[in-house]
Amino acid sequence: MKPMTHKLSLAALLALALAAPAVQAEETKPADEVTFNAAVTSDYRYRGLSQTRLKPALQGGADYVNNPTGFYAGTWLSTIKWIKDAGGDGSIEWDLYAGKRGEISGTGLSYDVGGLYYFYPSNSLPTSANTFELYGQLGYGPAYAKYSVSTTNLFGTADSKHSGYLDLGANVDLGSGYTLNLHAGHQTVKNNSAFSYTDYKLGVTKDLGFASLSLAVVSTDIDIVVSPDGKNLGKTSAVLALSKTF
Repeated sequence: MKPMTHKLSLAALLALALAAPAVQAEETKPADEVTFNAAVTSDYRYRGLSQTRLKPALQGGADYVNNPTGFYAGTWLSTIKWIKDAGGDGSIEWDLYAGKRGEISGTGLSYDVGGLYYFYPSNSLPTSANTFELYGQLGYGPAYAKYSVSTTNLFGTADSKHSGYLDLGANVDLGSGYTLNLHAGHQTVKNNSAFSYTDYKLGVTKDLGFASLSLAVVSTDIDIVVSPDGKNLGKTSAVLALSKTF
């Protein structure tokens, strides 16, 4: 996410967002815009770990943005299996988020700051899986650096408030509708160092016109997160997804 200390990155990003002038809406864009998205994927990987026991998932959501100011809000859902694997109940992840994005005048830098709530209906785990994170991101050209910090326990892990995730990546336009997707991330779990790990992704996305098709190789350096049948949920594997925004 960012080549700086965790405290500095979050504070600096918030300050930049508040100080930066609002981005002017492009003439071709309406002041208020709503889009929808839907996808099917061979495996729902989040921060490198399978949320669906290495099996397919259905996903979809909606986004609102006010183009003159850069303020946005949205929601997104996916089928999951990990809650039941952990001994709880529920098969849905429901995300709610809002924030502000734009450009810092004269710098060539873009920014994005906001909050994201991961809601797992009726998850019934000893420590609730519901999680809230604040995030801040800076971008330059195709590259970005992002840092997220939890203000609650992290996905059902006890005593894990203030866990952080560093996300570094780039989405490089290769031409002819192809985009190269590069990512490396590191999850630090507060007071639970055994669960801290690094994940990687190398992929390509093709704009098909009617939809987007992506293929990525995803991997992690952790092998203690396993499914009920003993499979490593962070193992290196290929993930294929078909998505549509409308």
